[in-house]
Amino acid sequence: MAVATESRIRTLFAARFQKSAELYQRGLKLFPNGVTHDGRFLKPFPIYANDAAGSRKTTVEGHSVIDYWCGHGAMLLGHSHPAIVEAVQRQVSRSTHPGACHELELEWGELVQQLVPSAERIRFTNSGTEATLMAIRIARLVTGRNKIIKFAGHFHGWHDGLMPAAAPPHGSTYKTPGVTDGVKDDLIIVSPNNLDELAAAIDEHQPACVIHEGNGTHWGVVPARADFIRGLRELTADRNTIFILDEVITGFRVHPHSFQGFCEIVPDMTTLAKVLAGGLPGGCLAARKDLMDALAFENSLGQKMKHPGTYNANPLSASAGVAALKLVATGEPSKTANAVAETLRRELNTVFTDKDAKLVAYGDFSAVKILSNYEGPRPATDDFIPYDNDWRRIDCPVDPEFTHAFRCALLLGGVDWMNWGGSTSQAHSLADVGQTATAYAGAIDLLREDGFDV
Repeated sequence: MAVATESRIRTLFAARFQKSAELYQRGLKLFPNGVTHDGRFLKPFPIYANDAAGSRKTTVEGHSVIDYWCGHGAMLLGHSHPAIVEAVQRQVSRSTHPGACHELELEWGELVQQLVPSAERIRFTNSGTEATLMAIRIARLVTGRNKIIKFAGHFHGWHDGLMPAAAPPHGSTYKTPGVTDGVKDDLIIVSPNNLDELAAAIDEHQPACVIHEGNGTHWGVVPARADFIRGLRELTADRNTIFILDEVITGFRVHPHSFQGFCEIVPDMTTLAKVLAGGLPGGCLAARKDLMDALAFENSLGQKMKHPGTYNANPLSASAGVAALKLVATGEPSKTANAVAETLRRELNTVFTDKDAKLVAYGDFSAVKILSNYEGPRPATDDFIPYDNDWRRIDCPVDPEFTHAFRCALLLGGVDWMNWGGSTSQAHSLADVGQTATAYAGAIDLLREDGFDV
């Protein structure tokens, strides 16, 4: 696409976020590309946030922006929820790291057990990445098998064992710099939403486990419907294959009992993080008792999986997690966030139709996905999926320059959007929806002014 030599978006962006630009120069002397997470990299520079409350965060310049990052999905309750703030403040004065068992970890674990159908036993970790790493290692130890089956495009953290095939372009091989061929050879990739292909792969490779990301690729870019998950559960059970459901994002966010509760299935293992810890660092593996026995001393396997971890079940994270899960259990946070997202998807599609833009909004639960370069029918209902859920057409790379310009244009309208997908929280309101729709309309105008074919 032809892009204007002089970018109006960049000029306006630089003027509006001057202090962020200055801080970014400091960041460049400290971090690769000046950032501490790949997703926060933005050209010409990222914004810096000072504080956050409810559905909004405030930049260092004092600009209030509606936040659809939601702490990378962790902030289902919104930023600085009073119950979380009070719980953490109370705990920080008592201890932040006693290096001992504590009562909060019991209460936290009991809440997980009450809410998650698969949680016969639990082990806390520090992140979702650690939880999926633990899950596949236990599966290998228990079964004595090495192969792992995952679905193309599914993200399960950045560790070697599951990082390959986590993002497009999709082809016969996936480039994952730093991961050895030996590690990649133990990973079998199958197409999303294809039970026949999965069955054939299980029969051929006899894997230790099959792992699936919540409601589908990248928080539902390629959605997985409940019927498919039920079929996946039945297939793996029939073939005596461990089924891991990665609910790092969907856990507690889509439903009080997570995606497995919505689908009415019980996986063998579940990985959790984000909402689990109320926005603080924390994750866990919840699974069948016999599988989790691999972590126990003097277990029936005759060998134990070692699992230290300095900050496992840290009391600050536990305090936030307990407060968050008590609210999650009411059902209101997920219900509200899901309803606001449905309204937002509808309003954005109205904007895209009015603007005759090559964009479409879709998604499930509290996710709002935007597909660019879209040429197809407009959604008639909220269960619409572009291109009949053809994963190769909807999980595809987007020109990075367009992505950066798109995010900057939305920030100029007071909206911080997470690349091509956003999440809502319990704190997002109909007023936020209205402002977001207006911001999108303005962003489309700016993008076209800069020469982008939107």
